[in-house]
Amino acid sequence: MKLSYSTWGMPTVPIDVAVAHCAGLGFDGLEMTVIPGWTTNAATLDADERKRIRALYDDHRLELCGLSGNTPLLDGDPAVYAANMARFRGYLDLAAELQKPGERLTVTTTSGGAPDDWDRVKETLAERFGELARHAERAGVVVGMEPHVGAALHRPEQVLWLLDQVDSPALTIHFDISHFNVQGMPMEETVALLAPRSLHTHVKDERGRDPDHEFLIPGEGAMDYPRYLRLMAAAGYDGHIVVEISLMVQRRPDFDPLAAATRSYHVLSRAFEGANVQR
Repeated sequence: MKLSYSTWGMPTVPIDVAVAHCAGLGFDGLEMTVIPGWTTNAATLDADERKRIRALYDDHRLELCGLSGNTPLLDGDPAVYAANMARFRGYLDLAAELQKPGERLTVTTTSGGAPDDWDRVKETLAERFGELARHAERAGVVVGMEPHVGAALHRPEQVLWLLDQVDSPALTIHFDISHFNVQGMPMEETVALLAPRSLHTHVKDERGRDPDHEFLIPGEGAMDYPRYLRLMAAAGYDGHIVVEISLMVQRRPDFDPLAAATRSYHVLSRAFEGANVQR
């Protein structure tokens, strides 16, 4: 496995600073967030900037381990839905442009919606994830769908059902254990179900149970990272373990994105050592 970070927690940090900081800490990879509001919004990256960013990663020997492209897929307005799907297809094309030979980057998104929507929207989600998976397969990249607390897609059996319905090698699970932890689901069961079919992850820390939960910086909560890493290794997962700093944390008046990355690296690198899981 590899230990990586996501620029989701660095919306205003220039990519040059983010790459240099994370590489200097010792992270193996860095996921790049490409949605509006981030410095690496895909719509603002011309061809020269895309080449420069790829070279920046390579010069720092930092893996580009995926793109975070969270885009709602369930908006009922036809024009908004069409725009969202077009935007996400653009993220898939960007991943194809950025990846190197032998790589197959994952672009991640949640479903949107609410938990009570599932029965009403599951066929729609299968259709829309299927459409995106077909585009991803043509581009040579992967769509990562993230089950998310508070969203329509929020339980293990739902994401497994979608995988089976779409049945495409270009669709995978983006597995963030925190969204199941705050729902009170046993970690052993969740990892056993989802890790074997996941190509990408997020981790964070957490406290409490949905709906009265908090997402936290690693080390601030009760997350047992060594146990998690041992379970993931036993399940056969060998990809990136990617730290994500939630919007809950980013709203703190004293939030420091670089300090959060530093703390995350120290907590997770010690967890790898404590779990006896090699990076």
